[in-house]
Amino acid sequence: MRLVTTQRPGRGTRVRGTRQAQALATALASMPGFSSAQEIHAELRRRGEHVGLTTVYRHLQALSEQGSVDAIRDDNGETLYRQCETTAHHHHLTCRSCGRSVEVEGRAVEQWAERVAAEAGFTDVGHTVELFGRCPECAAAAPQLAFGPG
Repeated sequence: MRLVTTQRPGRGTRVRGTRQAQALATALASMPGFSSAQEIHAELRRRGEHVGLTTVYRHLQALSEQGSVDAIRDDNGETLYRQCETTAHHHHLTCRSCGRSVEVEGRAVEQWAERVAAEAGFTDVGHTVELFGRCPECAAAAPQLAFGPG
């Protein structure tokens, strides 16, 4: 059975429910924290599911566009995914060391984005904000470790 994607004018790709889509959703829900498409694909293979890597990428992209999964970019620029814990707009604070991530509300960011857009005459503006640092456990385990800017 194939994952079926269709293009909708101006609205991106839509994913229809298939066995592969369900297997991906189940695997993603069971994985702690953010994972790369390759890690999710490896988990599917470990479970005996036959889903191609390209299908995993397409499905994750569509789910991200729909707001069904969270997507962030790590320090290397790779996109990482996890099942959304909320449907409300939110941001993530992710540990550089262990990958632990917490969802944070960012009203100040929202207000700043609205102000900057209005000053430039833009409307219907979206944004992505990704915050990285060290969680309390990692900071306590290696207090002497210093990270550069970013």
